[in-house]
Amino acid sequence: MNLTSARSPFSVSSLSNGDDRKFSLGGCSSYDTDSVASRSSGVFSGYDTLDTPPSYDFYTNTEVFGRAKKSRPSLFQLHSNPQDDPSPPPLYEESSVDKQSPDEDEPTEPPPEPTRFGWAQGVMIRCMLNIWGVILYLRLPWITAQAGIGLTWIIILVSSSITGITGLSTSAIATNGKVKGGGTYFLISRSLGPELGGSIGLIFAFANAVAVAMHTVGFAETVQALMQESEVSMVDRLNDIRIIGVITVTCLLAISMAGMEWESKAQVLFFLVIMVSFASYIVGTIIPATPQKQAKGFFSYRADIFATNFVPGWRGPEGSFFGMFSIFFPSATGILAGANISGDLKDPNVAIPRGTMLAIFWTTISYLVISATIGSCVLRDASGYINDTVSSLSGECLGVGCNYGWNFTDCMTNRTCPFGLSNYYQSMSLVSACAPLITAGIFGATLSSALACLVSAPKVFQCLCKDNLYPGIGFFGKSYGKNNEPLRSYLLAYIIAICFILIAELNTIAPIISNFFLCSYALINFSCFHASITNSPGWRPTFRFYSKWLSLLGAVVSVIIMFLLTWWAALIAIGIVIFLLGYVLYKKPNVNWGSSMQASSYNMALSQCVGLNQVEDHIKNYRPQCLVLSGPPCMRPSLVDFISTFTKNQSLMICANVIGGGSSPGGGESDKTSTHLKWLDKRRIKSFYHTVVSDDIRVGVQMLLQSTGLGRMKPNVLVMGFKRNWRKAQPSNIDNYIGIMHDAFDLQYGVCVLRMKEGLDISRTMQAQVNLGFETSTEQGLDTRTSTTTTTTPPTIDISLDPEELMAATQPTTVFQTRQGKKYIDVYWLSDDGGLTLLVPYLLTRKKRWGRCKVRVFVGGEAQQVDEQKQELKALISRFRLGFQDIQVLPDINGKPQSEHIKRFEDIIAPYRVSSVQKDGQEADETTKEFSWMVTDEEMETFRTKSLRQIRLNEVIQDYSRDAALIIVTMPVGRRGACPSALYMAWLEIVSRDLRPPVLLVRGNQENVLTMYCQ
Repeated sequence: MNLTSARSPFSVSSLSNGDDRKFSLGGCSSYDTDSVASRSSGVFSGYDTLDTPPSYDFYTNTEVFGRAKKSRPSLFQLHSNPQDDPSPPPLYEESSVDKQSPDEDEPTEPPPEPTRFGWAQGVMIRCMLNIWGVILYLRLPWITAQAGIGLTWIIILVSSSITGITGLSTSAIATNGKVKGGGTYFLISRSLGPELGGSIGLIFAFANAVAVAMHTVGFAETVQALMQESEVSMVDRLNDIRIIGVITVTCLLAISMAGMEWESKAQVLFFLVIMVSFASYIVGTIIPATPQKQAKGFFSYRADIFATNFVPGWRGPEGSFFGMFSIFFPSATGILAGANISGDLKDPNVAIPRGTMLAIFWTTISYLVISATIGSCVLRDASGYINDTVSSLSGECLGVGCNYGWNFTDCMTNRTCPFGLSNYYQSMSLVSACAPLITAGIFGATLSSALACLVSAPKVFQCLCKDNLYPGIGFFGKSYGKNNEPLRSYLLAYIIAICFILIAELNTIAPIISNFFLCSYALINFSCFHASITNSPGWRPTFRFYSKWLSLLGAVVSVIIMFLLTWWAALIAIGIVIFLLGYVLYKKPNVNWGSSMQASSYNMALSQCVGLNQVEDHIKNYRPQCLVLSGPPCMRPSLVDFISTFTKNQSLMICANVIGGGSSPGGGESDKTSTHLKWLDKRRIKSFYHTVVSDDIRVGVQMLLQSTGLGRMKPNVLVMGFKRNWRKAQPSNIDNYIGIMHDAFDLQYGVCVLRMKEGLDISRTMQAQVNLGFETSTEQGLDTRTSTTTTTTPPTIDISLDPEELMAATQPTTVFQTRQGKKYIDVYWLSDDGGLTLLVPYLLTRKKRWGRCKVRVFVGGEAQQVDEQKQELKALISRFRLGFQDIQVLPDINGKPQSEHIKRFEDIIAPYRVSSVQKDGQEADETTKEFSWMVTDEEMETFRTKSLRQIRLNEVIQDYSRDAALIIVTMPVGRRGACPSALYMAWLEIVSRDLRPPVLLVRGNQENVLTMYCQ
């Protein structure tokens, strides 16, 4: 069968132009697949899109020079029809960078590629050089003499265990996604978030700058010792070290600022020098000792020397295990030197784990070997005098040297021996086959470590500066050259290093930075543990050789050792971290890095919400959880501010918006959710924001009432704004408004309606979309006699407001944002609704803004029993423990209102009255069936008593509460199907009419929300 002759009308065929990217679909216009997967500044013109295959470009944020970055088509492009939705949303997944027009000049050559390093040169060698610092040559023999070979090995292994665990944690974090520049700060901040990341970034950068001083002072000590042997001096010992240190760090600064390429070449040279010095040392331990070296305590390998030096020989104030540990530990802290230049590595995900772990392994081996070998060859004390032999000196002979014909008793007794492991820092030079090579090794180790720290500190600090977590440091984040060198940060690290070089005491500087490095290691380990324990789907490190429990152990051990070393320094370090953490928590930087803290927050919230399902509701724990029909919150700031007053940090608040007008769920308004949340956050209102899409506002609110919330975290009170323009609105909107209250009552919600004299909606000034089903300033004529409109679709005013302009606009100030002072909150508790009418003012008075207000409770009563009823109500309220003392009984609440007020009420309801006269050929009962909002004479008579009560209540409120800060009134309830919506609306209108203070109409769901019992 010839398949080509049976081609389907929808088969894919290549176009005649020979372009492989062009295809045509039968019955469809040609489609450019490159346009689907390319950058574009506008909406696609056609919707006949093809699904594109997976591409690296879809998941990366970077672009390849000379090729446009592809972008996957959005879901809107793939499934929407432009005829059905003429206002498409933005292409969310499109690149935000516009394609350059052909007229613009495009570079013909790619930008210069910065220098990148592999795992060996970039990480392993750099880490080994940073670990092999001044401690190796100048302090390890001395530590061996103090602690003995056994405890020295324990110190080395404990230090290496901490750094090894930290290396495993670092490797796991570094392989969980693409790593950029910033090293340790980048790893911690992107894992734990900006709060802890920022604080540890500052501390780690500072610790590295201090480490520059430590290694430089070690170099200067060696140079000064050589000068002393040659009897050369500039000033004195300390000042000579300071002068040499300042000159040295200045030279290192010049190398660093020359660029990473030069710095890397210098590190390779230093590495070779150290290797040669090690070889010279090992050879020296084997060569038989000369008499001159024996006089200084070197005898090559001897078992009794090893046995003597295996046990501790503590001396001086620093003679303790933790004293030695604090001095040695900084020599193991160079494991992050490679990670700190992560932005200069070819493949950080491979280089950091491999290079770091190999560096830890080889340096640990070298420390153990040097400690064991030098402890087997050199005595703790020796005089250095060639004549101090057993035969030449008479008397008692002390020490192992006696076994080999040397008597160092005098200097050992007087503690004046200038040589030996305990006294001579240059013991490795004594042992070496060629002493100058050890000196060269000291130079290489100290200078390479100082250089690595001088590079690490600015690189970490630069990334911190660019994130703008702290004020005033952005100046140091500026980059220069193809490698983005932080020259300003180099100068800052240089200044810090010089300040500590002036101390000129190595043993003083080393413990200072131990706590800072331990604090960094503790947080790195905790980052790995926390990311693992949260079970976030985003935690997928390719490095598998780690354990979350081992990381936790490393974090705990690091903190413990901090306090065992120097407790006051540990408190200072932790205090600095807490202070910086608190600052970032207060400022709340606008960053989102998908940290494990976010995952943990989600897990905790989910667990707590699920746990609430097992807890039965109890009256004592009742709190009003409000669903606020605010529309866009910025349009009704007074309503939002008032509800937030008593729900903030107390209960649930959800601002809800029903989007009408035929919008799709993916329409532009729903995309502004984040903007509304930002507005709420800027106003310091703790609330959720929820939208639904519905052509009918009542249906939309029904959706909100039934679906909003999660488990027991769901609203129980519906809050609305009073509909001021109801007499000018379409009657169907009145039905909707009252119907929403009935729907809330049916679902066992309480209902609150807030009315303010100046209104709630500020959309005329803010220019935003307004649902006329609630409130609008647009006046529409209403002829209730002739109108036949029954549509329930609310018209809308769609005046777009840019989200950025909304955030930048001046925040409107409302009366609920200010302190109310010594005023009254008047509560008219006329009907028992379960206590919600009393609970709301009580919650208000617990807040500072309303704390000085006094609550007055008004209840209805009879003139003959005023005192009895007052005492009865006072006793009841006292049992509720609300603290309300002012109880007033209103005996005239049921009196007849003034005739002019009755006339005003009748005028309000008149347009909605139906006479018994025929209308357009229909009887009155038929008319009321079609127009349920109309009020018949029978209904007016039926509800006459209740209507007069509302009129009289307004008169009483006018008399008693004209100057109150807030008036809370029990809202009347109209029976569904019996009370017309227009009549019910007129009751709400007349009760709250002409009142200067804000009025809150409250009706609970007739279930107790207050209790007098303790269980």
